Amino acid sequence: MAAKPLNENQLEDAKRLRSVFELRKNEDPSLSQERLAYACGWKTQGTVNQYMHGKIPLNLNAVQKFAEALRVSIEEISPDLSKQIVSLAKSLPKQGGITERSELLAMGTRRIPLVSYAQAVEIIEVNDLYFLGDVSEHLLTDLDLGTKAFALQIKGDSMLPDFKEGDRIVIDPEVEPLPGDFVVAKSGHEEATFKKYRPTGRIDSNGNVIFDLVPLNADYAPMHSDVVPLRIIGTMIEHRRYRKK
Repeated sequence: MAAKPLNENQLEDAKRLRSVFELRKNEDPSLSQERLAYACGWKTQGTVNQYMHGKIPLNLNAVQKFAEALRVSIEEISPDLSKQIVSLAKSLPKQGGITERSELLAMGTRRIPLVSYAQAVEIIEVNDLYFLGDVSEHLLTDLDLGTKAFALQIKGDSMLPDFKEGDRIVIDPEVEPLPGDFVVAKSGHEEATFKKYRPTGRIDSNGNVIFDLVPLNADYAPMHSDVVPLRIIGTMIEHRRYRKK
């Protein structure tokens, strides 16, 4: 039996999906349908190709995977499916269905990966969010962030009292830090470091701004870019503090 032809809205969904894919590919030429299939959890690129070219219609599960992998909202791919999610969430009972309602409503927002300190360094080393290894958790946000935005969970006490271990921060590598901003940086070690950014007003022989990375905890010493090789990974956009049980 021949497959049922897609309707006009479903074909427009496929067109938008192709457009988002091409936009991301222009930003990262190494992106392919194979990589996108891998990021979505599919074995081959055939499924991706069929969705993109209107051979099979997008559904809620598929559009969520595409939105997460391409780092866009579901609405940017399929306004109709986004509305279905909201409608379905509202139809669930407020009592006993709160979790389901919240999860469905959250599907229309941007999801960013929660990475380890080591993976944060990989982001600038390989310039790729698709092959960071295991990323088992994501944060939801409606912020207008760059395509390589990620989240990090604070560890250690070097940024006390403002940042406690277990707090989470949202980092955007596409935002240049200003004096006093908080940044994640590579410090010559395998893992990243999170500190306050303080430019010195001096320039090195290569024309680079000399800056310090300053811990808020006075028990720790500042780091100086003219002494230790430092490279800014990204600037903090949001700080989320979680109540400890």
